[in-house]
Amino acid sequence: MANDIVAAGNGLASVDNALRLLEMLGERQILRVADAAEELGVARSTAHRLLSALRQRDFAIQDRPNGAYRAGPALNKIGIAAINRIDVRRLAQPVLQELRDATLETVSLALLEGDTVRFHDCLEGTQSVRVGDRTGMVLPAHCTAAGKAILAELALPDLERRYPGRALGANTPLSVATWPDLLAELDVIRATGFAFNFEEGESGISAVAAALPELAGSPRAAIAVVVPAGRMPDMSRAEAFLGPLVAARDGIRVRMQAAL
Repeated sequence: MANDIVAAGNGLASVDNALRLLEMLGERQILRVADAAEELGVARSTAHRLLSALRQRDFAIQDRPNGAYRAGPALNKIGIAAINRIDVRRLAQPVLQELRDATLETVSLALLEGDTVRFHDCLEGTQSVRVGDRTGMVLPAHCTAAGKAILAELALPDLERRYPGRALGANTPLSVATWPDLLAELDVIRATGFAFNFEEGESGISAVAAALPELAGSPRAAIAVVVPAGRMPDMSRAEAFLGPLVAARDGIRVRMQAAL
């Protein structure tokens, strides 16, 4: 019986480590065996064995033998299934069209993925000079208006979990580059309800965004008005977009609540 108890305990530990690896794969663009072993507190051979098992079940993939691991199609399917409990893209699309028509600028819907945001829908503006379609694009959350709007909604432990070591990368010289600066900006976003990006994610592009409400079954998401930087070089030029953005956010909230 003692051996059975030990075996059961070892089995639970392995399951827990495998689940923690799934979390890491979902939060990071790449996961190295050495990093996985360090976070789990296990030998590299153990981390490699667990990751190999996840790869065999398509929860993880490798671009080359002995390379780093990334989230596999099985994990992505689970994430998509969870998102589809409330199809925020379908619910938001008619409201995004109204927002585009009201501002004449490109508008987008972005979802949080770990410490990045992925643009799941985008409608191009109607002006001759405009920001192009960004559907499918992935950018660091702290470098985008949509990402910062969502990050401001997170509790501090969740925020810290997404930024191990509190390390921030910089996409451009104007990106928020330090943890204290990010926390200070998120405080302002919580107070105002709006997040701004002035050429922080990409040179020549500015944006203003608002987070969508988190309801049961809904993903972490935000909508944004995305503008050539020449038309929105500073906060004062962004004010014209705030009213339409609030109306769109509230319109999507009503549609999401009705879908529950």
